[in-house]
Amino acid sequence: MANVSPFTPAVAESADRVTVHAIAPQRVVRGPGALQAALPRLQALTSRPVLLGRSPAMAPPRQALARQLHLPDTRQLLLHHDCCDRDLLRLETTIRHLQADGVIALGGGKVLDAGKLLAHRCGLPCVAIPGSAATCAGWTALANVYSEAGAFIYDVDLARCPELLIFDHQLVATAPARTMASGIADAMAKWYEASLSSGHSQDALVRQAVEQARLLRDQLLLECEDALAHPGGAAWRRVVENCGLTAGLIGGLGGVRCRTAAAHAVHNGLTQLAPCRHWLHGEKVAVGILVQLRLEEVVGGQPLAVVARDQLLHVYGKLGLPTSLADLGIGELDAARLDVVCRFTCREGSDLHHLPFAVTPTQLEEALRFCAQPQPIPAQVPQPVQPRR
Repeated sequence: MANVSPFTPAVAESADRVTVHAIAPQRVVRGPGALQAALPRLQALTSRPVLLGRSPAMAPPRQALARQLHLPDTRQLLLHHDCCDRDLLRLETTIRHLQADGVIALGGGKVLDAGKLLAHRCGLPCVAIPGSAATCAGWTALANVYSEAGAFIYDVDLARCPELLIFDHQLVATAPARTMASGIADAMAKWYEASLSSGHSQDALVRQAVEQARLLRDQLLLECEDALAHPGGAAWRRVVENCGLTAGLIGGLGGVRCRTAAAHAVHNGLTQLAPCRHWLHGEKVAVGILVQLRLEEVVGGQPLAVVARDQLLHVYGKLGLPTSLADLGIGELDAARLDVVCRFTCREGSDLHHLPFAVTPTQLEEALRFCAQPQPIPAQVPQPVQPRR
């Protein structure tokens, strides 16, 4: 938040450390009509694919694609839950039985994650076709695994990004506006998390990723209202691509420490509570950013975190994003539920520990309580907070 950060990097960097980056899909086809334009590339990549989906809302484009590819019903596979182990095992067995030579995933972030993970396990190429701009899951070499009930369990680093990403503006435009607002929050989190966890990095790629995250945040703040007000317009096109593509590139360049920190760790903790699970990923991340800013203010001693929080509250109000835990249905935080969230968020290996300062469960509990009830939304947008240096 401030021009000068008092924080010391949580993990010292080594000048001779070898790192491996899965930066981007091999091919990205984007724009209106991208799905039709990409069919020759898709068919050259796989001749016996399976087509993975879940949502009834995405059934029409799935069926249209299946007809174009002449896929029989046996090769159209449906998830029964979010990306969960039982579904993955069932579908992996089916894919191997069918002797498929590729996985096409068309839908939301959890469908895309499942498709990437199945392709990874079966050693097959993956084609990702996002149905919305709610996440950058179509880009990344990462998959999140949930319980059958929808609670986050663990994530998996994959060997590579999808071989082909098809980002069709006409398909994305069919998604509810809520999904784009969710994607905006998730994409903006790249800056709030990466600048804190990696702002002092001396690694060239990481520094580029952090700077790109700052630019991404600024562009989204400037254009998010115009994009929502004018679907299909120039601002809309830039915003959906920022959410679905650029945010993924930042994680690819910078690696895990440029992907997630406290905001996503809080998201993962909140999924342990049933009332939160029907909210979109980015909506929970939006509240997670506010919790992280409270931790920065109180634990990290960053007074400008208050300015950043006021700025976000104003933007959230304009976008219809949740501004508190109460908006997510858990305003009344009893000790048992708080304990569940805090224990999971603070567990060993949590993204929370990418912060450059230690956070205890008690400190996290205070931050959650602070963000439990709606905060007053500022009438005026505060001045943008300058990047950390």
